[in-house]
Amino acid sequence: MTSKDKAQARTQSGVQGRAQGGSALAQPIDLGLGRAAVLLCLFVLGALVGGAGALAQGGWFPGGLLLALLGAAGAFHGGARLTGGRAGAVAPAAGWLVAVMLLTTSRPEGDFVFGAGLGSYLFLLGGMAVAVICATIGLPGQPPASGARLGK
Repeated sequence: MTSKDKAQARTQSGVQGRAQGGSALAQPIDLGLGRAAVLLCLFVLGALVGGAGALAQGGWFPGGLLLALLGAAGAFHGGARLTGGRAGAVAPAAGWLVAVMLLTTSRPEGDFVFGAGLGSYLFLLGGMAVAVICATIGLPGQPPASGARLGK
């Protein structure tokens, strides 16, 4: 077997390995019943953190704002660590966003949770920034284990 044939055989085996393992983005999403239940719980947790943060940031302005943003960051990053992927950060972020957007609307009586102050805007924009950071950073996945050693 010539060196050209060996190189071609390595290329073909590499293509077959990528077709089986492939990129993490090319893999199908495994959305079993357990994973869907975890993501639903994370969504509810994000909604609760958003509601509690909306009340805390207005009640104790400088400390409450930091506490609310740290709570949101903990929920988003904790969800990503729990599930081992970005979906775990997106689920509580979606719940947080839904709760916060519902709390920004005024009621017919004229009551509202968010005032027109700097703290409210920092909470809204800061929470969205934390959600985007936690969702885009994600967690690095381990490559699939192969039978061959690297470099051979």
